[in-house]
Amino acid sequence: MGRANGANGQQEPRASSPPGQPRLPQRFAFVLVPNFSMIAFASAVEPLRIANRMADRALYDWQIVSKDGGLVRASNGCLVTTDQSLAAVNVGPGQNQPTILVCSGLGAERISDRELFAWLRRAGRSGAVLGALCTGAHLLARAGLLDGHRCTIHWENLPGFMEEFPEVDVSADLFEVDRKRLTCSGGTAALDLMLHLIARDHGQELAVKVSEQCLLDRIRQPHDHQRMPYRVRLGIHHSKLIGAIEMMESNVEEPLDQEMLARYVGLSRRQLERLFRKHLGRTPAQYYLELRLERARHLLYQTTMPIMNVAFACGFVSASHFSTCYRQMYGKTPRAERVAIA
Repeated sequence: MGRANGANGQQEPRASSPPGQPRLPQRFAFVLVPNFSMIAFASAVEPLRIANRMADRALYDWQIVSKDGGLVRASNGCLVTTDQSLAAVNVGPGQNQPTILVCSGLGAERISDRELFAWLRRAGRSGAVLGALCTGAHLLARAGLLDGHRCTIHWENLPGFMEEFPEVDVSADLFEVDRKRLTCSGGTAALDLMLHLIARDHGQELAVKVSEQCLLDRIRQPHDHQRMPYRVRLGIHHSKLIGAIEMMESNVEEPLDQEMLARYVGLSRRQLERLFRKHLGRTPAQYYLELRLERARHLLYQTTMPIMNVAFACGFVSASHFSTCYRQMYGKTPRAERVAIA
């Protein structure tokens, strides 16, 4: 069971089930934005297909939508054929209203599509459940649809999102379900979100069957971390070194001096330097600088913040010092980086 289309190629509206009759399939509308993340989209669609197969009946159906209909290119270059345009989707109130999931990818922070935003707001006013896969949270937030709701987004986009939407309650969790708003951080987290919905609506047993078909060894919970633990990501196991890195990542805007870092983890400054050189091949100061410059690069790519503000947000006291350090690491100045992005 997949897309349910009428004779004209558009999804037929469904009436509510009469008393005593089986419940109609739950409907999803996937709104693909150019350059969308294929892995997030596929990870959301496939669990629905598998759930139908495991249940041996149509629990779900879905349609694939874009602004104008036709083909939409993913970030990996593949073209996906959509079922219809936004204008053809019925987003009015009704018992079988579709859950709308916006799927985007790289560059979502630079999209300002008034027509799409207006359509999403109309759907929200009619009571539709609205969701976002990967960077789609940027689009929902820009349309004003995440105000007063908790959401999440891919870890790489988190700093820029927080700078642009300081009033939105955003987390670094895998996914968030807050009333009529669904968001996931992207990648395979879309699979985790859909497994959660399947378990909620049709029971844990079915969700487990779907996860086993996907060769998952466990169903992750919403508050599981997006990123690998430091011991895996960096290949280190020293608890005090990990503690120092955690302190660095938590204090980018106002960097801590090495004496304070060392005291926090219960080492001398010299011991801390030896640990960094042994396990990471650089001094604490070098590692801290690289971490701050990486954050700065994310902000340059994902926001329109003035370069001076980016410098301050990453702990640099002057634009010239920031520019020099950035050029030494990335081979171009922050201003040249911005020009290349545009």
